[in-house]
Amino acid sequence: MRHRFIALFIALVCAATAAPAQVSVSIGIGVNVPAYPRLVLIPGYPVYYAPGLRANFFFYDGLYWVLEGDNWYMSSWYNGPWQVVAPPYLPYFLLRVPVRYYRAPPPYFRGWQPAAPPQWGQRWGPQWEQQHRGWDHWDRRALPAPAPLPKYQRRYSGELYPGADQQPDLRNRSYRYEPQTDVARQHYEQRGKGHDGGQDKHEPGRQGPPR
Repeated sequence: MRHRFIALFIALVCAATAAPAQVSVSIGIGVNVPAYPRLVLIPGYPVYYAPGLRANFFFYDGLYWVLEGDNWYMSSWYNGPWQVVAPPYLPYFLLRVPVRYYRAPPPYFRGWQPAAPPQWGQRWGPQWEQQHRGWDHWDRRALPAPAPLPKYQRRYSGELYPGADQQPDLRNRSYRYEPQTDVARQHYEQRGKGHDGGQDKHEPGRQGPPR
């Protein structure tokens, strides 16, 4: 059941067919990343950020994440296409990233402590806060290892940037990481994970809270 709810809250993939090579495929958000960005691991977190971009751009659990305004987006490629992700399904480690690593913080971040995570409960309301108690507490001695960066994507920029229909096959051939969070698994299932002749290891019935 939870698997179905996640599917309902994730928007359809933007640009379902390949876009012309010279046109950015970042449709629906104001972030355009024309070349593979420099990504830096945030100390004490299994999350990367892009210090050179004027955007709230992160990499976690094998996916790129962007916060623009009130909406979070994710993609398996650095310049989209993007899917919007509803607050109940965002991974906790992404939400725990301190305010100082947001390169284009929205106005509602004003006054929040730079060394602390954003006050998502204040923004998303008491119902979210109640359903996600303890999201900002974790054992810092038992951090999960960060996902390896998909550096193969450096070869694809400008006119070589692949369309949405080409991306899953390139990823399956070049990047073997298995996502750990429910929302990332769901994303790869929708985008053709396991359709390269291999067996899909993700079991739809095994769902848990964000991590």
